[in-house]
Amino acid sequence: MHTWPTALFVLLWSSGAIFSRWGLDHASAFVLLALRFTLALAALWALGWRERVWLPAPGARLSVAGAGLLMIGGYSCFYFLALQQGLTPGVLATVLGVQPILTLLVQERRFSSQRLVGLIVALAGLSLVVADSLLRARLSVSGFGFALLALVCMTAGTLLQKRVSEPPSRALPLQYALSLLLCLLLLPLQPLHLDWSAGLVVPVVWLGLVISVGATLLLYRLIHAGNLVNVTSLFYLVPGGTALLDWLLLGNRMAPASLAGLATILLGLALVFRSRPR
Repeated sequence: MHTWPTALFVLLWSSGAIFSRWGLDHASAFVLLALRFTLALAALWALGWRERVWLPAPGARLSVAGAGLLMIGGYSCFYFLALQQGLTPGVLATVLGVQPILTLLVQERRFSSQRLVGLIVALAGLSLVVADSLLRARLSVSGFGFALLALVCMTAGTLLQKRVSEPPSRALPLQYALSLLLCLLLLPLQPLHLDWSAGLVVPVVWLGLVISVGATLLLYRLIHAGNLVNVTSLFYLVPGGTALLDWLLLGNRMAPASLAGLATILLGLALVFRSRPR
């Protein structure tokens, strides 16, 4: 796995939580998602204008559509629904942290104990990073259910995306179009709120272009070029990266537990990456 695309992906993906939180102060969840997906779709359409090819090959469209609906549409909708139902970001991050372990069990029928131990150590480190949120968590059965659905969507989506041979420039437009359609269908089911201001425009531009296009293109490149368990384990770094950006950009210092958790995650990932899949 190449170093710079990996580091850039973690950095960009970590910023998503900060801009999502900012955007949610000015728009309801599905309004924000609809605006984000619309901008991403427009950008991908513009990028594909030279070749004027925006769809995958006919034989690959069903698998591309399924991967996109799960990995982008379903995951994003259930993620925001979990937060809306009162689940704290720390609990949600911990639930989603099970994804690399599930991927290991499904993708690699034979694996070394070191890889499994490394993932468990990294998950423990993730729990330390989000310890404050975990301590403040309140029980939300519906929120926990939506978190599990987001976990299933992301895990199944990445497994399916790994099998997609179409280039991202042809896969992503269809995937974002279907995700936008899903979001629009869900809009009437939720309270609507929209406040047109810089506090909404800046997050939408960042989420739509930098995260949904730039970071997702990097993620797809990593998925197709590397081992899927190794790639999904990078998500353990995202909450730590978010806390670090929160410290550097907003001045909110990281707690000692967060720093210890980030070090534990790095230790766990070192065990995962040093142990090659069988």
